[in-house]
Parts: sequence; structure tokens; C-alpha cells
Amino acid sequence: MIEQEKLIFVGTSDISGKVRGKAFPAQQFEQRAHRGVGWTPTNVQITCFDAIAESPFGALGDLLLVPDPDTHVDVIFDDQSASESFMLGDVTLLDGTPWSCCTRSILKQALKRLNDVAGLSLKAAFEHEFQVKDAHRPLGDAYTLGGFRAEADLLGTLMAALNAAGLTADTIMKEYGVDQYEVTIAPEMGVRVADAAVITRELTYASALYLGEQASFTPIRDPAGVGNGVHIHMSLLDSQTGEPVMYDGDQPHEVSQKAGAFAAGVLKYLESFLALTAPSAISYARLTPHRWSAAYNNFGFRDREAALRICPVTDQSPEALASQFNLEFRASDPAASPYLALAAVIHAGVQGIEEGMKTPDITEEDLSLLDEASLASRGFIRLPQSLPEALARFEENKTVRSWFSEEFCEIYLSHKRGELEFVASLDEAGKCAAYENVY
Repeated sequence: MIEQEKLIFVGTSDISGKVRGKAFPAQQFEQRAHRGVGWTPTNVQITCFDAIAESPFGALGDLLLVPDPDTHVDVIFDDQSASESFMLGDVTLLDGTPWSCCTRSILKQALKRLNDVAGLSLKAAFEHEFQVKDAHRPLGDAYTLGGFRAEADLLGTLMAALNAAGLTADTIMKEYGVDQYEVTIAPEMGVRVADAAVITRELTYASALYLGEQASFTPIRDPAGVGNGVHIHMSLLDSQTGEPVMYDGDQPHEVSQKAGAFAAGVLKYLESFLALTAPSAISYARLTPHRWSAAYNNFGFRDREAALRICPVTDQSPEALASQFNLEFRASDPAASPYLALAAVIHAGVQGIEEGMKTPDITEEDLSLLDEASLASRGFIRLPQSLPEALARFEENKTVRSWFSEEFCEIYLSHKRGELEFVASLDEAGKCAAYENVY
């Protein structure tokens, strides 16, 4: 009997939000950690439907996909035939220089800008929603013990896998939507925030597969139903001391000046970077009023329809308040690469700090009841209502484009327009079905 070769997969979370890469024998771990595996520029144009969007590279060029050993996941579910061994990495030129379209490198650049401009570092966590395919559970399970019990094996297996991968599992629950669940993990620092988000998603897929099920991270499964969001909880820390800097009891809404400027930048530029955080043809069916997502560029207090909200804290001592205080970005979904989504939010926040913006006013009302003139008078806009509209705003905004290389901007636009062409002939239900199958 031939014993299976132990393989390690190294991948990159690309523009489509998919983890693509290659595997190599585990015995090559040390050498691959230094020289990586070969990669092809045109791979960046593989859409989520495995069609290749228009590419300037054609069959030309060579890159490296270099694994980061700190991201190594090695989880054994029961025996060697049911295991996960993978790493995440950076796409580089042959001389080791970061490639302009490497999503992980793009996030590193945004984090560097946050530190260079504001002296800040980021502590954050992604909160994921997903659905179990073909579960066919009856209605009445939202938030219930019965709904939790129905997938207890999957949820318990997933939490164990997350802990085995070096993450800190936090909570898991039956969500409101049909066969929908939510999983959260403890916050991480810097690029590890997005690494952890990718690992969480991949271990959800793996845990479901191990139990003979399928998980879907589609942005929205049914045009008449709720969507799957990816909420990003963020805290800013002083880069030198590591102390939290977001809370200030003497400022409006207890938001410090730096955190307020960061929030204002996110909301000012949201319409123009939304194509990076809500990047699918069906993402905009979710970003509508009364779906507990985000339809306007507003700042909320405990408001789950705000694009950015101040989250509640559970202690009242100044030290505890400062350590718990965080903002939640809600205009993102699982079709986005966590690296790109987080990079866009950080860049927008830093832009707000650079521009010396003031903390936005809090909204505590249903903005969908206001007409366009009333919204505009208060500095609010309805966010783009389709991916083509969002792409156009990204393309037109020179400030937002300046956060990235020109090569990346053109590649991204071409990639997403190629994705749109693939589903152009489908109705809304058909598009939802297509995305459910690939995410």
C-alpha cells in the first residue's frame, strides 16, 4: 500500500476572494518558505467563475508565491485522510519585490501608511456569516437552540479547528437567515487580521466537507432573503505604546479626535471604495434599507443599518472602556478578499486623518424615509446600488485610486467587468444561484 504524501498548499486570497495557489511536499517546507512556488500574472484575472477577464499579461511573465510560515495551518480532523495543511503568502516579482496586485502586500502598504501618517496600528477582527447548503431546515430556527442543535457537529468541529489553527474561537450562533450561521474569533493585529479571516473561512469549508455538508459564503442566497455580511471590528492603538486611542470621554460620542477623523474618512470615501468591499454583482441586493446591512454613508450608535457604527461596551471603568471601544464597518461581504476590504477601509480612514476631518454626527433614525435633498443637506448619500455604479465611482475618484498602484486599479476594473459579463444574461435569482455555487 502506498502511503499518501503529506502536502502543504500555499495560497493567495485574490481579487475574487478565492484562495488560489499550489501544493508542495511537506519535506520541502524550509526551501519553499524562502523561494516559494512559481506563479503566473494572468492568474489574477481568473474570476470567481473561473473565466479569465481581459488581461494585459496574456501568457507572458513569471511571479513567485512565497508562503509566510507564520500562517501555517495544520489541522487533523480524525486521521491523515481528513486534514488541512496550508499557508498563505505574498505574490512577488522574481527578485522578491512585492507585486502591485498582491492583495496581502496591498494590506501591508495600508498598515504602513497608518503607522507613518498617524503613528497608529490596527487591532481588528472579521465577523463572518455563512449558510449551510441543502440543509432544508424548517422556518422558526432563527437564533434558537434548535437551529444551533441542528448543526451542532459542524459548529463544534469548526470551533475546534479554529483553535487548532492558532486562532481564538469566540462565539458561534444560528443567525436569522435560512440555514445561516455566524462565527466570530478574537481580534488580531496587523496583517494577521486578514490572515485570520481567510483561515476562518477556509476552515468553515473544510469542517463542513469533513461532515458531508457544504458551507456557502455567498453575499446573498435569495433576492428576497437576508444576505451574508462580513463585519470588520476595528480598534486603533498607539504604535509605540500599544495603548488604545479610540476612546475619549470628553469628545462627542466618546470618540477620540483621531478615531473620529478615521471614521469620517471611511464615510467620505465609502461610495468610491465600495467596489472593493462589496465586489459581486449580487452584493447590492444586500446593501438596501431594512436588511440590517448598509445603504447610506452614515455613522451609527448601536445601529445595525449604519455603514460604520460605534459598538457597545460591557464595562464602565475608563481603562475597560478604552480597551473595548471599537468601530464596526458593515458594508462588506464574503465576495471580497479580506486583504483588499481591510486595506480600503484603512486607507480611507488615514485619508480622513490627513485631511483633519471632524467626527461625523451620529444618526439614530431611518434614513430611507428622507428624500435626496434632505440627505444631501446633512452630508449623506445613498451608496451605489449596483456593481457597475460602484466601479464607475472607484474609477473616477483620483484620491481613492491613488491609494493603489495604477496597474492594480486597471486590473481590478477589468477583472470585475469580466465577472459581470459572465452573469449578464441571468436574472437576479439566477445570479444568486451562480454565486452560491462558487462561494
